[in-house]
Amino acid sequence: MGFDITGDPAADRVLDESAFALLVGMMLDQQYPMEHAFRGPSKLLDRLGSLDPAAVAAADPEELAELCARTPAIHRFPGSMAARLQELARVVEQEYDGDAAAIWTGASTGRELLRRVQALPGFGAQKAKIFVALLAKQLDVRPDGWEAAVGDYALDGYRSVADVTGSESLQKVREHKKEQKAAAKAAKAGGT
Repeated sequence: MGFDITGDPAADRVLDESAFALLVGMMLDQQYPMEHAFRGPSKLLDRLGSLDPAAVAAADPEELAELCARTPAIHRFPGSMAARLQELARVVEQEYDGDAAAIWTGASTGRELLRRVQALPGFGAQKAKIFVALLAKQLDVRPDGWEAAVGDYALDGYRSVADVTGSESLQKVREHKKEQKAAAKAAKAGGT
């Protein structure tokens, strides 16, 4: 069984075949619908011809930004995401010898894995937890203590992209996020 996040079997196959693609999809999952974010690596592969971190890192920044902005863009902020994508590729190339999967295969504990992911460009605390949960739930990457490292994202349910296994679960995650935003908005309104 492979990923079923994007609603596009070809784009999901790119995620299945490339650890760097999966990392890029998660990086792009910010202020953009998750299924579109995870289609970004497939678009990039089609346009650049490679998802090799060395090729992405070595690309001319202006040309890469143009490829990312080409309709349909890889993100609603293609310029800034192109720069972040290139930073991510450089880190994977320099620190993990171009092997994105080494980020998780080389981690012996959940805490270490979370630290490694959070050190990547574009990965804050919450996004790092979600990605570690995605690795655990969908790729069975479960170093000791991963549940404690990711908190509630380890629980069963529909909290994040880590729980998306098709269109039905995508809709449930979307509903959960909507409820969370409404609750946060109500709490903020009640606190003023």
